[in-house]
Amino acid sequence: MQIKDYVSKYDPDNQFNVLIDTYKQVEYAWSNKIDLSSIKDKKFSSVVVAGLGGSAISGDLLQNFLGEELKLPYLVNRNYNLPPFANENTLLIACSYSGNTEETIEVIKKGIKKKCKIIIITTGGDAEKIAKGNSIPVVSLKKGFQPRYALGVSFFSLLKVFQEVGLIYNQGEVVKKVISLWKIKGEEYCKEGNYAYKTAIDILGFIPIIYSAADTTSAVGYRFKCQLNENSKLHAFHNIIPELNHNEIIGWESFQEKQFQAKVINIIDRDYHQQVRKRFEIMTGLIKKSKAQIIKIESNESDFKVRLMDMIYLCDWVSYYVGVLRGQDPSEIENINILKSRLM
Repeated sequence: MQIKDYVSKYDPDNQFNVLIDTYKQVEYAWSNKIDLSSIKDKKFSSVVVAGLGGSAISGDLLQNFLGEELKLPYLVNRNYNLPPFANENTLLIACSYSGNTEETIEVIKKGIKKKCKIIIITTGGDAEKIAKGNSIPVVSLKKGFQPRYALGVSFFSLLKVFQEVGLIYNQGEVVKKVISLWKIKGEEYCKEGNYAYKTAIDILGFIPIIYSAADTTSAVGYRFKCQLNENSKLHAFHNIIPELNHNEIIGWESFQEKQFQAKVINIIDRDYHQQVRKRFEIMTGLIKKSKAQIIKIESNESDFKVRLMDMIYLCDWVSYYVGVLRGQDPSEIENINILKSRLM
């Protein structure tokens, strides 16, 4: 079958077009007018980004994206609780695409009690209601997406918040580059025989073991793992170098494909610490010795921030294609919906 046949058969909600048009989400986020005057130029001792799932990954990605530009202690909070250090000098950014994520709602309420400086990023729901009742500024996201397909609007809204409150310098130029790149790549990845599609075929029949680097591409690897879980309905695993060199590396000593059909996906970047690059090279040799196959994900863009977004976008497309090639609806999340209904 051709790509269009898989799309028409297995993608009734047309996430295919959502992926193609992801660059438009960035345009929306960056042109969206937000009023953070009540918080701008405040002095913060720490930043906490609260969220779960597709609403939290932007926080992870921002940490990789900004790197050493981010000078304050920073935490992505995936829980019902705030960390003990959170206080009136903490900037709490609560991200919930739906506005109804129960863990995030509870964190907002606790943030109010602790007198944190709060910003809410959402499409509405209970989060927006709480914001209006407590004079908390809201950054409105574009509606109509599933959270994991809304990374463009979610991430760049978060990035804009950091810029608007004075935590980082103007990011306008790199945002323009990402918009242009995603537009070009979207046109490329929807064509027959494209690289994302070929990579998806290479993964079929195997469990992906994704390796990335701490502080640099960790969010790319974790995002890819989660996208394969949700879009492809596939178990996938992720770990980071150098940590995995102190434990998981031993698992490859007894690897047998008949027992565990896995392929390794290495997320590589030219700016890795020289020892991290060497660790990837050594690991590659050891894994090949174990007869496991390795796929490399890398970007040739000159700017690190653009490379990061290039790899994120590619991995999103790969997970989509793995899903439809496996005959799975890339929108359906039945087990999550069952869980939510039973928690009520």
